[in-house]
Amino acid sequence: MVTQLPLFPLGTVLFPGLVLPLHVFERRYRVLVQALLSLPEGAERVFGVVAIRAGREVGEDGVRALHGIGCTARLQDATPHEDGRFDIVVVGETRFRLEELDESAGTPYHTGVVELLGESDGPGGRAESEPLAAATGARFQAYRVRLGLDPIALPADPTALSYLVAAAVLLDLGDRQALLGQATTVERLGAEFALLRRELALIEAFASLPAADLVREGSHPN
Repeated sequence: MVTQLPLFPLGTVLFPGLVLPLHVFERRYRVLVQALLSLPEGAERVFGVVAIRAGREVGEDGVRALHGIGCTARLQDATPHEDGRFDIVVVGETRFRLEELDESAGTPYHTGVVELLGESDGPGGRAESEPLAAATGARFQAYRVRLGLDPIALPADPTALSYLVAAAVLLDLGDRQALLGQATTVERLGAEFALLRRELALIEAFASLPAADLVREGSHPN
């Protein structure tokens, strides 16, 4: 399905089913939130979150390029401030492919022509996705324990689990974006299984280094 969506570019990736709080202070995105809140009761208050490929979140000319796959965000709650800012809470719903920006929309925020993407377990269906989800979930729990965190309850649905793992593992934006872009649940779970193996190996490697080696390269601002 192809449709138009107001866009909110961010320096992060939103996944279906995940909650994202946002502090809205730029004028163009205040206008977006106000437009959503002014919709009639029962109307869908939805916009698209898409990660920034080049540029930054702040400034009229901050965003230079966007990633091709994003996620719709449903506005769940909005708290206005006297100076026009908002604190909002959104929930990710549906992945989309950004086809093009609509330069004729006439809004201060970006509007995109997007294709909404469905979800598929993969050619093997649940017979393939469920065992892989169990293996990935077990490795994810081992990852949490290795970080000193308690195991958590995991969803039984393989697709929901794949998105929870994608959001919860400490990955850079490129890895997260690649996971969002996987066409099927099986492909996403397989990528996560490999990433978790890499992350566990890195944790073990850093844990075995003397403290002096950990600070040898100095600090970075980000």
